[in-house]
Amino acid sequence: MSKPLHIFDMDETLVNGDCASLWSAFLVKKGVVTDPDYLANDKALMEQYAKGELDMEEYIVYTLAPITHIPQHEIDSLVDEFVNIDILPLVFPEALTLVKSLKERGIACLVISATVTFIVKKVAQTIGIEDALGIDLVSKDGCYLNQVTGIATYREGKILRLQQWLTEQANTFDEIHFYSDSINDLPLCEYADYAYLVNPCKRLSAEALKHPEWQIFDWGK
Repeated sequence: MSKPLHIFDMDETLVNGDCASLWSAFLVKKGVVTDPDYLANDKALMEQYAKGELDMEEYIVYTLAPITHIPQHEIDSLVDEFVNIDILPLVFPEALTLVKSLKERGIACLVISATVTFIVKKVAQTIGIEDALGIDLVSKDGCYLNQVTGIATYREGKILRLQQWLTEQANTFDEIHFYSDSINDLPLCEYADYAYLVNPCKRLSAEALKHPEWQIFDWGK
């Protein structure tokens, strides 16, 4: 009997939006960020992400600079508020139904996202997935710094972090199922045994033509 693992990207896959950009908007709304150019610069960086050209460390350095003086426990409280108010209403109903069905059948689930870990874990847990990997940050004096530690869960880095995670598990999985919307996840789509494209971007849709076995889902439509 096979033992599958279902892996989900988060932004634009489980959630109808990008949590990193929404977090930036939330920080502005809460008055944590007062720079009038912050959201415009965030948008410009995310346009690079959509093209598969983003320098992830540059994005982390810029967008997280405003919170490096705030204690982690305060950030965690802000994340709770952010997820409950801004993110939960954006979770695709189809995603909730699928995750519920997988859990009822005892099938393991994992979220791997190129958003920072303190957001990824909260979103994943809120929708019922306990295991989650995101971009880990350096911590100092009880605060998150805007510096990446370890391998970033971005592009090929998602495969490396997944491989690390698998070595730490008591179970051995013989099927990898992966869900994503983004061209940045093409490496993991090709690495997985089964790929499911959720409202895929144009470039990932084009790549799917080479992989007729990949399934395409239109969620929220």
